Amino acid sequence: MSETEAPAEASDGGLFDRGGNDLLLIGAVLAAIYLVYAGVAVLLDLRVAGTLIDLTRWIGLFAIVTLALNLHWGYTGLFNIGVVGFMGVGVYATAVASKPVATDAAAGATGGFGLPLWLGIIIGGIVAGLFGLVIALPALRLRADYLAIVTVAVSEILRFVFRNRSIASFDVGGRSVGLGGGDGLQLDWGSEAELLLDALFLGGVYDWLVNTLEGTVAGNPEAIADGIVYGLILIAFVIGYYLLLQRMANSPFGRVLKAIREDEEAAGSLGKDTARFKLIVFMIGCGLMGVAGVVWFMNAGGQGTINSTQFRPELTFYVWIALIIGGAGSNTGSVLGGAIFAAVLFQGPRFLQDVIREFVNLQQAPLGDVPGSFGAAMAPVSGNLDVVPLLLYTASRISDMQLLIMGLVLIWLMHNRPEGMLGHRKEHAAAVSLDRPEDTSSKGFALTTDGGTTDATDGGQTDE
Repeated sequence: MSETEAPAEASDGGLFDRGGNDLLLIGAVLAAIYLVYAGVAVLLDLRVAGTLIDLTRWIGLFAIVTLALNLHWGYTGLFNIGVVGFMGVGVYATAVASKPVATDAAAGATGGFGLPLWLGIIIGGIVAGLFGLVIALPALRLRADYLAIVTVAVSEILRFVFRNRSIASFDVGGRSVGLGGGDGLQLDWGSEAELLLDALFLGGVYDWLVNTLEGTVAGNPEAIADGIVYGLILIAFVIGYYLLLQRMANSPFGRVLKAIREDEEAAGSLGKDTARFKLIVFMIGCGLMGVAGVVWFMNAGGQGTINSTQFRPELTFYVWIALIIGGAGSNTGSVLGGAIFAAVLFQGPRFLQDVIREFVNLQQAPLGDVPGSFGAAMAPVSGNLDVVPLLLYTASRISDMQLLIMGLVLIWLMHNRPEGMLGHRKEHAAAVSLDRPEDTSSKGFALTTDGGTTDATDGGQTDE
């Protein structure tokens, strides 16, 4: 390339450029994660199928919610730390809409309006979005830090509202509905995967998978089929969220959001109603969080029950760590951040604890027994400075230090990689590149590095 030719577009500094390699990057990271988990599980004779199913669940769930949060913070700069509250609104609205009808207000008979689940999920998203609008009308007039205070306060208020006995059960048009109060709300939804498949009109797929697994795998074939299908549905949700947000980010609407994030006053000076754009995007993000809550707590409920204790603020904290890991403003980064957080920081300590315990059992003679208490672990240290029992005791309970590990990782990220994995990418608010192209034609003149009369892109002759 000659000195007068335009330089190639600079790389974004990541492992791959942005030009069509995002799927390759996601696939490579996921393949590495699954290979590590599967390889260790096979070597130590752990539950391979169960391990990978659990891993898929948490990767999918965290990726979905992180994508929704990225719309607020990454693309618009809205500091929402009440994510779990909007998830709760979505799942409770869906439960009330889709639970079977109950005409008896006795204990345990709280019902709903009996709507199909797919319609209940849509209603849950709409209700969460409308609730976000109610919060946004006064809160978006505040500075970012005050918006954060409002959202986390609303999330905690909702958690106490969900357990309020006065709205645990009440009559609406002769039907007993309610939120269940402190005892929780029985969903009566049955198998989560089969239910979601029925909602998508694919119920036969679940039956076929159960029949295929019978006699070919050890354990409960229905539980394995449930996990496999649920994981596939989560993958479908991740793809749907990703495509929706990518399309939105590349639209004129998304470019305004990026402009608001960078400089709201400048965007307003160009004639954009920034308050209206923020209201709309806050509603959309809350609606997506509401739908994600339905999928999340359908899994977390396990026995078909949701309870106010499930809506603790640390869930919002988890989602924010995932977003920071991936990099705010990048949908690809949100998926990667959710996957890495789920595999390394959320499931990682639990899996590592199982691995260590299994390894100690295999190597019991040279390593010794794992002490049953902290005092028993400390006694050899104070006696003959033998630290092996203490190390074994700590390693066997590493999952108890999960929050400590997350905090240390977060501190390291803030000091060394605050932009996350892909946060260094710059997505311009303009529809086209605003960089001035190099003009080598005879119509204008531009400067060269070796001096002399040159062509300039704005016309006219210049001398070095």
